[in-house]
Amino acid sequence: MNSDPWIVVGALVVTTFLLKGAGSLVMGDRELPAWFPRFVEYLTPALLAVLVVTQLVGSAGAHGMTFDARLAGFAGALVAWRLKAPVPLVVLVAAAVTAGVRALS
Repeated sequence: MNSDPWIVVGALVVTTFLLKGAGSLVMGDRELPAWFPRFVEYLTPALLAVLVVTQLVGSAGAHGMTFDARLAGFAGALVAWRLKAPVPLVVLVAAAVTAGVRALS
């Protein structure tokens, strides 16, 4: 078994604990600024959007962006979600559209 991924996971765990502890050490008993909770509230969806977009159109090489069936599946899921479909149906629509585009190409 290759232990390299577990070394990375362990390093991330240690880093997370150190960062959480550093925040308490730096802030002490001071209150967070009033704008900070709103910043964190908006940061989470923005980071999630970045992760989704990089997985959809990101490329592992020097080819730039890749537009394939995954993007069509995401578009189908987005339409189903905007039409207020239940989440399991949104997932099924995404899978069906992705499979359909792959079958046609």
